[in-house]
Amino acid sequence: MSDYTPKPENKFTFGLWTVGNIGRDPFGGPVRDAKSPADLVRLLGEVGAYGVNFHDNDLIPIDATPSERDAILKDFKKALADTGVVVPMATTNLFSEAIFKDGAFTSNDSKVRAYALQKTMNAIDLGVELGAKIYVFWGGREGTESDATKDPISAIKRSREAMNFLCEYALDKKYDLKFALEAKPNEPRGDIYNSTTGHMLAFINTLDHPEMVGVNPEVAHEHMAGLNFVHGVAQAMESGKLFHIDLNDQAFGRYDQDFRFGAVNLKSAFFLVKLLEDNKYDASRHFDAHAYRTEDYEGVKDFARGCMRTYLILKEKAAQWNADKEIQSIVAEINASDGSMDQYFGKYSTAKANALKAQAFDRNAIAGRGLKYERLDQLTNEVLLGVR
Repeated sequence: MSDYTPKPENKFTFGLWTVGNIGRDPFGGPVRDAKSPADLVRLLGEVGAYGVNFHDNDLIPIDATPSERDAILKDFKKALADTGVVVPMATTNLFSEAIFKDGAFTSNDSKVRAYALQKTMNAIDLGVELGAKIYVFWGGREGTESDATKDPISAIKRSREAMNFLCEYALDKKYDLKFALEAKPNEPRGDIYNSTTGHMLAFINTLDHPEMVGVNPEVAHEHMAGLNFVHGVAQAMESGKLFHIDLNDQAFGRYDQDFRFGAVNLKSAFFLVKLLEDNKYDASRHFDAHAYRTEDYEGVKDFARGCMRTYLILKEKAAQWNADKEIQSIVAEINASDGSMDQYFGKYSTAKANALKAQAFDRNAIAGRGLKYERLDQLTNEVLLGVR
């Protein structure tokens, strides 16, 4: 049996809010006692994680005094040093406090928008102090329940203005930092702006510094909308914008479940891991998920180990799929070309267009070819089921 022990080069990370989730939900209170950020770092060190990420207020409570802030930071930094766990990413909580009940950067209230910028600048400073190279933006309250309440074009412009301002702030401070935008279709708002990874990719192209900004797609957020997450990640990768990724699992069409990676849609998880590994994705593999409400902290450790172990098992399965002679024979066959059409592809020319218009195609013969997709998909299942 292979060794599925996580190693630093796997770059597996968890947020303080993931292993620190105390099991509260809309219908019930906590089932686990809260742990300090330093204790959560030690838990992650114990299970073999590479890194820990945080919202500003996961680490420093919003009303902490300067002395309390210094004490928390001291303990946190010591835990990082003791365990070797690093901080690759940070973010800002712009959704929990009542002031953000109608959004942060898109709020109709200019005081809220200004406070959101202030809070984010301070949080960026904190993240950079602790080593973060990626800064994530999730607009959890940036949306509406009724379109009577907010003009969507104004909201887009306010979002752009905020991102341009914060890019300039990072440049002015000479921070070695990139931003990653995280999309979600709904929850906690009825409709959230820039609701999918594709929306975010389009939005980035309108910014003053698009080179600084990429995306942080999340499995659950795309599955909530019934979308194919692998396709969204592929689009982000192909455009050079996959700066970070949130791994978890989710039943299609449900509320945001944040299940352990691979817990629901194993084949989708397989093709996601294969996509990342085949294309040599080298940034953090962040598990934005949490343990079932049934668990104590030993169960939380089982959850964290399970996320990493499943990823490594699927990585091994992807290598097996790539090396399987029958699978690769089918892949080669369905992508085979006799070269006769090569003259028509690539850069456009008038001569090429005229030649292509004159080309005769035997539609029936082409359509009559079986593609062996049933066999290929079954072989994939057999790899995953461990019988090949």
